[in-house]
Amino acid sequence: MLDAPEFAAALVAAEAVVDRGPVAAATALRAAGVPPDLAATALTQAALRRAAVGKFGAAAASMFFTRTGLEQATRAPVSAARARRLALAGATRVADLGCGIGADSRAFALAGLSVLAVEADPETAIVAAANLRGLDASVVTGDATTADLTGVDAAFCDPARRTAGGRRVFSPAALSPPWDFAVGLFTRLRFAVLKLAPGLPHDLVPPGAEAQWVSVDGDLVEAALWSPSLAAVPRRATVFRAGVAHELTGDAAPAPVGGPRRYVFDPDGAVTRAGLVGAFAETVDGVVADPSIGFVYAEKPAGTPFARCLEVVDELPVAVKKMRAALRSYDIGRLEIRKRGSALDVEKLRHDLRLSGTGDGVLLLTRIADRPAALLCRRGE
Repeated sequence: MLDAPEFAAALVAAEAVVDRGPVAAATALRAAGVPPDLAATALTQAALRRAAVGKFGAAAASMFFTRTGLEQATRAPVSAARARRLALAGATRVADLGCGIGADSRAFALAGLSVLAVEADPETAIVAAANLRGLDASVVTGDATTADLTGVDAAFCDPARRTAGGRRVFSPAALSPPWDFAVGLFTRLRFAVLKLAPGLPHDLVPPGAEAQWVSVDGDLVEAALWSPSLAAVPRRATVFRAGVAHELTGDAAPAPVGGPRRYVFDPDGAVTRAGLVGAFAETVDGVVADPSIGFVYAEKPAGTPFARCLEVVDELPVAVKKMRAALRSYDIGRLEIRKRGSALDVEKLRHDLRLSGTGDGVLLLTRIADRPAALLCRRGE
């Protein structure tokens, strides 16, 4: 259907009316003579293209999607950066094992790699083929674990983390393709990269591999494992801000411990998940007040893509009534509450505080050494 001229015409018509809402848009297409089934398919595709702009930018206007495929697809800046790194390492032909709608395959091909895309679901494979049309890529419908990798020197594998019924999978053994197969690619081929959930336990990282955590504009989106042949550092946090990648690398060395200081940094999720709080603290001459908590304290502010900088205004009593009185003395009415290492229920606390002032602030619920603490902060740069 994606290649049919009548579908192309219906899709153009659907894109012109999709913003009217589903009922009005469907009525408009029927009035234009588009058959109901074709109209429904075209409107679904037009709506998915609109939703895909956040991940793919202007390229979404020429791509095809399924709902599940769009949800699971890698964001364009992330896939492009991964493809460039693989190409610069010397890879020439990459197998995308479980390619979905072909988003990563597309990035590989645009980076100059030849692509073998393998997808088990026939309908999704059709969508992938449409998205790879005109590129150096072929799509094979089949099981990734039995794919013929002759002539392939690199593999990318994004194991499915949901069952056929949509239930999220947490056990590595339940991934599809299985964990053992995915990790086995590290020794089977010259290069291999695995895309995984950001909750990847550190003890699952194979010896010699590089573990990377990636965030996009504050959202922690994935973890990746790079085979030993590609590994440059033990840990990497890649933080995308407005499409630009910033990288922090190192090992899991702890940050120095000290008391709170005038400024506090709340590290990006990629930094904390990568275990690079110590590496970040070094960049701002900072300390942590508790070895198990990621807030970093420093005497000076700093503009950094790796953390949000706040100025500490006061340490408040943890008891709710006293905290409420202190916040009212600062005329706080709008309060952002962040917590690390605190047992307090944020929503209950917000309700109990009953704030009505005109100012705003940020409340950090945390621990300092072995005691609970509440820090009132103001937003910095």
